Amino acid sequence: MKKTDLVTREGYNKLKQELDYLWKERRPEITKIVSWAASLGDRSENADYTYNKRILREIDRRVRYLRKRLEILRVVDYNPQQDGKVFFGAWVDIENDDGGTLSFRIVGPDEIYGRKDYISIDSPMARALLKKEVDDEAIVTTPEGPKVWYVNTIRYQQDEL
Repeated sequence: MKKTDLVTREGYNKLKQELDYLWKERRPEITKIVSWAASLGDRSENADYTYNKRILREIDRRVRYLRKRLEILRVVDYNPQQDGKVFFGAWVDIENDDGGTLSFRIVGPDEIYGRKDYISIDSPMARALLKKEVDDEAIVTTPEGPKVWYVNTIRYQQDEL
């Protein structure tokens, strides 16, 4: 399944910040270590060289990925016309018939990692919720069968804690 090329402004800035950190700080730091380890001689049994060379490859792979992704991502900013309906970037509180509740933000697939309160726009839950209003029901297809969720609140700014 192809990933959606949408990202929130915050998500784009975070990815850009990661790229800048990896390229300007982390990579030069590891490159120095690899150079130092290489100067010690026999590289085949040099753990510092082998380990840091692997880290350098991982950094380079992530840098290549981020550069390609940042070129094609489309930043979606909040628009007041979205108020009252679930769209990309919305914080949504939902509830099911059993009283179970969930609260999350619908974001791009590149933003969900490391966050328990974000879901991808490509997920079945997000797709079912798009364009819904408060008190609407959304039927989400799951491996166990369809599940019904009700929209309790929709907001586009996260409450400050």
